[in-house]
Amino acid sequence: MARPVKWRKIEHIPKTTYFVPSGDDTGTPKNTLLLEELEAVRLKDLEGLEQEECAVRMDVSRPTFQRILLSAREKIADSLVNGKGIHIDGGNYTRSICPVSCADCGREWTESRENLETLKSCPHCRSTRLSCGQNCRGGFCRENRRRRGQGG
Repeated sequence: MARPVKWRKIEHIPKTTYFVPSGDDTGTPKNTLLLEELEAVRLKDLEGLEQEECAVRMDVSRPTFQRILLSAREKIADSLVNGKGIHIDGGNYTRSICPVSCADCGREWTESRENLETLKSCPHCRSTRLSCGQNCRGGFCRENRRRRGQGG
């Protein structure tokens, strides 16, 4: 059985998603920077946070944050040094974490909105009477979620 997707929490989605070298023609190669990679660069290099704090804000381990950051920096450096474009797109990310509660056992926990779509029962008592604590339509959140394949 495949391991479930680990969603990375991001706080910022850029308005501009494509950068090209000056005088570019349409045949220039490009690097695809995933949204979680951009978020790692934003938190570490723009906001100047320590890696541990960045990892907490993205809801990943510190080693995972380090791998995401190194991948992003490699793509950015390759683009700058070799005159490649940068396209920001894709990844496994969430904008929101929801509080979930079980009506039968009273347990409460948090899940990404994406995991709520596949959550069928309480992991403690197996009850199907679950609800999101954010007063969402239909009992669960359905907004601010993305899962896209990685680009080249």
